[in-house]
Amino acid sequence: MIQIRACTPADATAVSTLLRELGYDVSARQAAEHIRQLALTGSDPIFLAVADGQALGLIALHICRMLQYAAPVMRVTALVVDGQSRRRGVGKQLMEHAEHLAAAAGCEAVELTSAVGRAEAHAFYRSIGYEANSLRFRMALDEPRNSQSLTVS
Repeated sequence: MIQIRACTPADATAVSTLLRELGYDVSARQAAEHIRQLALTGSDPIFLAVADGQALGLIALHICRMLQYAAPVMRVTALVVDGQSRRRGVGKQLMEHAEHLAAAAGCEAVELTSAVGRAEAHAFYRSIGYEANSLRFRMALDEPRNSQSLTVS
């Protein structure tokens, strides 16, 4: 039986392993620190799907207010299921858990982004009722840009 439970810093090794499946190199030490920091916000819950003491998947969430929406939105910031546990309903259970939390928090929607090349993930999201509705743009800030300085007033 799969149990969905809150993630704690003690789960950092499992979180690190799962995030590696998404292509993110996060050490167990970094994962523990991130879990601690996110727990403090009150808006960033993380949950694990566990069976027989083994982490099968995780979902990280962010409840946010946005200027354009009347009610908060629940954003899925990470969803991953262990490669050997896929197609067993783990991802669906994690998403249903997020949807129930979102409804309880008064959110008007659950949204997520998914990398362009993750065709299997896109098919999964569509199969559980999600629709593609935007395109995300991103710019890493680790390199200086050759532009005029920005003044915010």
